This record gives sequence, C-alpha cells and structure tokens, in this order.
Amino acid sequence: MNTKLHAVCDGEGRPVAMCLTAGQVSDHTGAKILYPVLPDGNGATMIADKGYDSDEYRAALHAKGIASCIPPRKGRKAPTSFCKTQYKQRHKIENMFGRLKDWRRIATRYDRRADIFMAAITIAAIVIWWIQ
Repeated sequence: MNTKLHAVCDGEGRPVAMCLTAGQVSDHTGAKILYPVLPDGNGATMIADKGYDSDEYRAALHAKGIASCIPPRKGRKAPTSFCKTQYKQRHKIENMFGRLKDWRRIATRYDRRADIFMAAITIAAIVIWWIQ
C-alpha cells in the first residue's frame, strides 16, 4: 500500500514528468523509467538526492549531455564531488512535492488503486502548471 512518486521538474519547479512505483522499489528503478523523457543536454543539470547516486546513472546522464549534481551516499567507497551551491536549487522540486500535497486527496492517499492515485496527481500537476 506504499508508493513512491518520482518526478522531473523544470527550472521553475513545475512538474514535467512523473511516475509512480511501489514503496519498496529502489529509486534507481524510477530513474530508469524517467530517463527517456529527460531533455538532451543544452546545459541541463540533473539535481537529485542521494537515492539516485550511482555510477551507472551518472554515466547515462553524461551520455545524454546532462550534468549531474547528486551528492554521494554515506557509505560510498569512492565519493564523487558535487556543487553544493547548485544543489541548493533542489528546494524547487521539494516545493513542487509540497504543492502536490496541498491536495488532501494526495497527501493522505485516499485512493487505493495506483492508477486512480496517479490520475489525481496528474490533475494536481496540471493545476500547478496553470497557476504558475
């Protein structure tokens, strides 16, 4: 009954692409699902949390021409560097999740079926785009 919402947002914090996975599924699975909808390069930067930290994902982003700003996990043997100043922009996606949870139906997850829950999230995302 637990789910994770993976989302890609633009520079203004508006949702561009989203997918829903089971709660016990790794963040890497959500990243692989959303990878094809990422834009090609052109100065784009992926700012993600520690759950998306892997050499494979960084290499895939680099192959697509996207810079990565992902902090290394605590137990990583060979920590990678990231720009802490740029990482502060991650608050925009956290704010987007906060705006989605302004909708009581989403915050409390009234819907039992994942497809209906995702439909409610999609409607909320459309409203967020319309308001901003």
